[in-house]
Amino acid sequence: MAGHGVILEPAKVAIRRRITDLFNDASRGERPALRRADALFAPDSVAWRVNGDIVTMMIGGVSGLLLQMLHPAVLAGVWDHSDFRSDMHGRLRRTAKFIAVTTYDHAENGIAAIDRVRGIHDRIGGVLPDGTPYRVSDPALLAWVHVTEAISFLNAWIRYAEPEMPITDQDQYFAEMAGIADRLGADLVPRDRASAEALIESLRPALRAEDRTREVARLVLNQSVGAALTDAASGVIMRAGVDLLPDWAREMHGLTTPPVAVVRAGARTLARTLGWAYDGSPNHEVWPAEVTVWPRA
Repeated sequence: MAGHGVILEPAKVAIRRRITDLFNDASRGERPALRRADALFAPDSVAWRVNGDIVTMMIGGVSGLLLQMLHPAVLAGVWDHSDFRSDMHGRLRRTAKFIAVTTYDHAENGIAAIDRVRGIHDRIGGVLPDGTPYRVSDPALLAWVHVTEAISFLNAWIRYAEPEMPITDQDQYFAEMAGIADRLGADLVPRDRASAEALIESLRPALRAEDRTREVARLVLNQSVGAALTDAASGVIMRAGVDLLPDWAREMHGLTTPPVAVVRAGARTLARTLGWAYDGSPNHEVWPAEVTVWPRA
């Protein structure tokens, strides 16, 4: 058995290297985010537990983005001020990077990342098709973006990693993640699951789906990220993200319900594969005084 492990180690290293490349733009000097005991969140926090699983975070990220863009102002911000048509993968990568740095890296790096994003938000605004002005820095809009992202990350974790997660831990996750939303300038940020679900429900009458919504969704779900095997894995993630959406959101997007059994089995297989690849890697264990890297499976 030990011999088999030695033989397969190059395959595990290759998978980890590919994941590192997907989440870091080497041309811009990006490196994996460091996992440190002096981060904004403590190593025993629920955020560390949930935000460290690469498969569930990717699934939740796709689902959260599809939810977010149903808000007309979020859609307008993406449409007017983003290079999503040519670099949708880059947008998803930057979101993942932000979560990684603010969860695991040194607290000063996490705060710097938040301040950088807030500075960008403060400069962005425009006019909706109906003439209504919008600002990306609007506290209520930021709360919508935050809650849809947080609940999607958590729901993906529960579905694929911890089905019996106690409601107290779920509430703690929202309470912890609210700290990031507060620093970004969001207001009325939910601090437990019931409040998060109530906020989403209260905003449903304001949500819309139109041609621009569906174009952005199409680019999200059909992007190519590289080699055939990588694109196959991406397809699993995308279908699982659609499956994770509430029924009403999937209907608004005009998306059909994917074959649930097949999609969820594929996502679990992918999670097990990455778990195998990261088993024995430097970032598989958390050491209080060690600097390690994200993501870990």
